[in-house]
This record gives sequence, C-alpha cells and structure tokens, in this order.
Amino acid sequence: MTAPSGGSTPERRPQQRKQVRLRLDPLVYEALARWASDELRSANAQIEFLLRRALAEAGRLPRGTKPVPRRGRPPASGDPES
Repeated sequence: MTAPSGGSTPERRPQQRKQVRLRLDPLVYEALARWASDELRSANAQIEFLLRRALAEAGRLPRGTKPVPRRGRPPASGDPES
C-alpha cells in the first residue's frame, strides 16, 4: 500500500507490547504464580505462554506472531537453543 502523493502518513513504528489489566480470582492467581515459578517464569510470562499455546491449538495464532523474546542470562554453552 502506497501513500497518496502529497499526503502525509504516520511512519510505522515498531509495535510495543500491549498492556492489559486482568482481574483474577486470588486463588487462581496463586496457582498460576506457583506454576510460573516451577517453570522459572513470571506470572505475566506464564499467562502469555498459556494464551499463545491456546491460540495455536485453536488455529488462531496470527502468522506474523514473533516468538516471545527470551530474557535473562544466555546459556553457558553459548548455544542459544540449548
């Protein structure tokens, strides 16, 4: 898609991560936080992991979806996949 001549269109900026508020039953949150801790994730990362998995299983994960960036220290071997 091209901009009409003489028209001004906003430049595309890299998309930032969307922030959403989520209300959860306190017991559900505690269970989620324990599960996240067991898998060395934050509760937020666990929620995103579960949502992405559910979307993929339902065939609704958009094609252009990038993987969640890995955070933390890289593996000692230097191999990013290990």
